[in-house]
Amino acid sequence: MDDANSLFIGGGGPNYADPQSLILKYANRHGLIAGATGTGKTVTLQILAESFSKAGVPVILSDVKGDLSGLAHAGSPDFKLHEAFTSRAEKIGFDDYGYDAFPVTFWDLFGEQGHPVRTTISEMGPLLLSRLMELTDAQEGVLNIAFHVADEQGLALLDMKDLRAMLVWLGENDDAVSLEYGNVARSSIGAIQRRLLVLENQGADAFFGEPALDLNHMISTTQGGQGRINILAADKLMQSPRLYATFLLWMLSELFETLPEVGDPDKPKLVFFFDEAHLLFDDAPKALLDKVEQVARLIRSKGVGVYFVTQNPADVPDDILGQLGNRIQHALRAFTPKDQKALRLAAETFRANPAFDTREAITQVGVGEALVSTLEKKGMPSVVERTLIRPPSSQLGPISAPERTSVIAQSPVAGLYEAVVDRESAFEILRKRAADAAAEAEKLEQAEQQAEDAEEAEAERAREFQRARRYDGGSSRSKGTSKRSSRSDSVGTTFAKSLARQLGTKTGQTLVRGILGSLFKGR
Repeated sequence: MDDANSLFIGGGGPNYADPQSLILKYANRHGLIAGATGTGKTVTLQILAESFSKAGVPVILSDVKGDLSGLAHAGSPDFKLHEAFTSRAEKIGFDDYGYDAFPVTFWDLFGEQGHPVRTTISEMGPLLLSRLMELTDAQEGVLNIAFHVADEQGLALLDMKDLRAMLVWLGENDDAVSLEYGNVARSSIGAIQRRLLVLENQGADAFFGEPALDLNHMISTTQGGQGRINILAADKLMQSPRLYATFLLWMLSELFETLPEVGDPDKPKLVFFFDEAHLLFDDAPKALLDKVEQVARLIRSKGVGVYFVTQNPADVPDDILGQLGNRIQHALRAFTPKDQKALRLAAETFRANPAFDTREAITQVGVGEALVSTLEKKGMPSVVERTLIRPPSSQLGPISAPERTSVIAQSPVAGLYEAVVDRESAFEILRKRAADAAAEAEKLEQAEQQAEDAEEAEAERAREFQRARRYDGGSSRSKGTSKRSSRSDSVGTTFAKSLARQLGTKTGQTLVRGILGSLFKGR
């Protein structure tokens, strides 16, 4: 039922005979899929991802519950809902319905359920990191100084240990750095280090490093022209909200900064789905909310469509909700005054249909049904229509772990990101500088010790010389010697021997020059 210009969503009208479609030209105007748990949101996301892929549009989606991996395998007549799916297809006029698999690439920030996703500290940049960690102006200034000095000295900031080492260096050299760049308070450095520790505890060590992800590997199509569906494993990631926010902030920024302006293309260059978006926006850093809003407003001109999947439209901030032109609303429950208010607001966002009451219909649609309104000609929203969503062609539910492993092994990026590369960067360079400085200090200490030893030896020789000059009129043998010399030496002989020894030393030479000088003066 899909054609070159639109994606088939399902059948609408009293008998579900009127096809409801999403026009590809307006698919980059963003969208919303909402509804209570168990009403069919995941199936709607799945059929849209399938249709975009068939149309040659790459897809990126976060898989929070782990049940979207079925996109990689074709559905089966043995599936328990096979008869229900075929019956639904007949009811909505889905004549060419069949089972099919789609080109899927699995990704995972932790590298457990897909190819690792990494970026470098430098690519993240001080501004995004400051916003993400909610630093004060003074702390943000110190972080900017760290990046600037690292750039000046050729110190690559690639991973967390690089940034930590750079901050430690700033603290040790704060006086010199402050004179040139402004005050670098150790209290600010400590605050930044504590915020970094929060990120590390949530797994940021795995995210920051090399090889960094090339987004072109996500924004790609197969040789047959199908868009690749990139599935990010987010079940574990959602337990680390700061890390999830870090990843999304980086990806949205990269997409916004690297993709060229294309205006309104015939179809999107990329579609991004945020599943369980309420988990994203709950206690999200303001930096992330600002970036999502910026993306929602501006990134459509770069050919990117962003779709939020959540339980209630009220989960999405108003500034972002107002940018979502294509809407699919599954059933909502209204048990509390707060729920009733959310229901009324959800109904008011649709263009009314005189055939039914939108507010009442939202509570009555069954599983697999939804109220659908998409953008039509000139970008105007269509009249809301009660719609039976088409069945998916891929497997409903997750694939097994061995099947996932097989898909990962056959991926076009297999082997490109698995091995961590830890090349020489700020941490290694600063550690080497510290080691070299310690070695140089040790050499200087040894040289000073040798000089002290030499001076002490010379002083001892001088003392020996002075002792040799003394004459007490007695025997020349040493008072402390118990053994008698084999032959007696005269005082003159003893002095001569001592003098001969001294003449070979620096002190002796000085003495000779002094004596000779006196003799010449006497003449």
